[in-house]
Amino acid sequence: MAKKVVGIIGSYRKGRVIDSAVTAALEGAAGCGAETSKIYLIERHIEFCDNCRACTQERVNVPRGNCVHNDDMEQILTDIDAADAIVLGSPINFFTVTAVTKQFIERLLVYAYWPWGSKMPKFRTKEKTKKALIITSSAAPAFVGRIMMRSALGVLGGAAETMGAKVVRKLYFGMVAQEKDRGLEEKQLKKARQAGKVLVL
Repeated sequence: MAKKVVGIIGSYRKGRVIDSAVTAALEGAAGCGAETSKIYLIERHIEFCDNCRACTQERVNVPRGNCVHNDDMEQILTDIDAADAIVLGSPINFFTVTAVTKQFIERLLVYAYWPWGSKMPKFRTKEKTKKALIITSSAAPAFVGRIMMRSALGVLGGAAETMGAKVVRKLYFGMVAQEKDRGLEEKQLKKARQAGKVLVL
């Protein structure tokens, strides 16, 4: 049976750096026989998490709790749960992931068990059975961004782990805003394709 890889894109602009990188990674996975799909967060109706914690009160032996919001998040998470691997990408805006990416990530609280009276939440998924590739980009050189804006990779990595995935590769594309419509170079796309292959091999 072919492995399923889902790409989650937290960019506001289609066809640009993060979209291109996630697409290339999925191409790499597809070249190894995987079934791939993309989720553009800007196209989905996702309500804000209001931290009511209703989803965290359910018994611990279910994959995730039920959110009180009736929006597209349930289908997104259903697709993620059915996947063998995840590609999660967001550009860096003002030192961290985009607002739409953070909005999505905050709704991942459904994967936590945190009954009232408990001091700390627990992951419902103990074993990391999925693989994850996380991708980000910034106007700064990559080595500078990894030091000064490290929270982006940390947030994306934490989100992947919350969804039951082990991060096997991290890509950081720097200096991507030197020209108005500049995209990724072929060598960068090749790097993303290679990373996508790692998800299914």
